[in-house]
Amino acid sequence: MTDADPHLARIRVYPVKSLDPDDRARARVLRDGGLTDDRAYAIRDADGRYVNGKREPAVHGIDASFDTDGHELALRERRDRATGTLPAESFFLADERGRDAAADWLSTYFGYPVTLDHDGEGGFPDDTTAHGPTVVSTATLAAVGDWFDLDTESVRRRFRPTLEVGGVPAFWEDRLYVDHERVVRVRIGDAEFLGTNPCSRCAVPSRDPDTGDAIEGFRETFVERREATRPAWASEAWFDHHYRLAVNTAVPEATVGATLAVGDTVEILDVEDGNPQS
Repeated sequence: MTDADPHLARIRVYPVKSLDPDDRARARVLRDGGLTDDRAYAIRDADGRYVNGKREPAVHGIDASFDTDGHELALRERRDRATGTLPAESFFLADERGRDAAADWLSTYFGYPVTLDHDGEGGFPDDTTAHGPTVVSTATLAAVGDWFDLDTESVRRRFRPTLEVGGVPAFWEDRLYVDHERVVRVRIGDAEFLGTNPCSRCAVPSRDPDTGDAIEGFRETFVERREATRPAWASEAWFDHHYRLAVNTAVPEATVGATLAVGDTVEILDVEDGNPQS
């Protein structure tokens, strides 16, 4: 496959950080760099720490769906627990009372008090320095799936990228970063983003998104295969280790308010000085 037709193949947001995704045909870039509804809500414990897959494997047992028009979050358990099953419920998140009710459901599920916080201006990104959407190619997800005998959707759900590029070869996104001092400008439709670095991954991709069951030796196999297949265009500057996949981006001020749409042309523009990750 050549990269003769780079285009935006998928926009996937995660309305509640760490819970299930939602595919969108279009999304607007918000003031703080996130996309509409992406990680707009976050679950936190009493100490203010995120309740996410890195710290709490039980998140895999929650089935969540979000209705954008109605601002409604539906929650249910994926399977019965020894302590009994919580009733499936829906919560209106546009007001504090609805968010508090959702937090009560989640607190009962996790077994400790949590809050459901909201940030509609950019959400709660994992990377607070390069807090734009993450980018990966569909072919990359398929290639990683081959390493573990997983289908592409399973890999997509494990690594949780935001923007997916089609019409390009595996690891095409490794063209979107250079080194610690520079960034790569890339245009998607009418919006520009700055590619900063390949994402360092946590334990979450090793787990089945529905059950939380982990693949034994996942990290070791991934590192071995990633190093063996790293393309010539991938800068060595960021590979202190090879447990990296997808690319973090920063958002120029001029991009705020732009709308992305599935099918948009993707074009690498140039390299410029100044990397927020340095």
